[in-house]
Amino acid sequence: MNFRKQHSIEPSPMQLAPLVDVLFLLVIFFAVTFQYAKEEQVMDVSVPAAEEGKEKESRNVGEIIINIKKDGEILVNGQKYNTDELLAKLQNIVSLYKDQAVILRGDEIVNYQHVIRVLDTCQKAGIWNIAFATRKPEAADQPAATPK
Repeated sequence: MNFRKQHSIEPSPMQLAPLVDVLFLLVIFFAVTFQYAKEEQVMDVSVPAAEEGKEKESRNVGEIIINIKKDGEILVNGQKYNTDELLAKLQNIVSLYKDQAVILRGDEIVNYQHVIRVLDTCQKAGIWNIAFATRKPEAADQPAATPK
């Protein structure tokens, strides 16, 4: 004979409030991170227009965007760099990632020598995967079509 009472432990219901809080924080984190990654370009740099230029909607992970302002100032992630600091930063990155991609966003009226200086710095660091940012020409920029 078994005279002991059998106690059954009822499972506690799942708490949804902490789960909702965690999910809400994750959504906010990814939304803010996506926005900062998307807007990693300096707004006062106006890239030149090209017939085949296009605004890149998505970026590859790990691309470095180097902005060259009108006065030749070099910006990466909102920080100013001179050529020596940029070279040191790029060499550190290349030591970890051999095929590092770089996008140059030079202002359309920047002195060509500033662009060459940044290109030379990329070459010294061992970066070969370099692209130039352009935009589609606006209707006012495009030449009028000539009738044939």
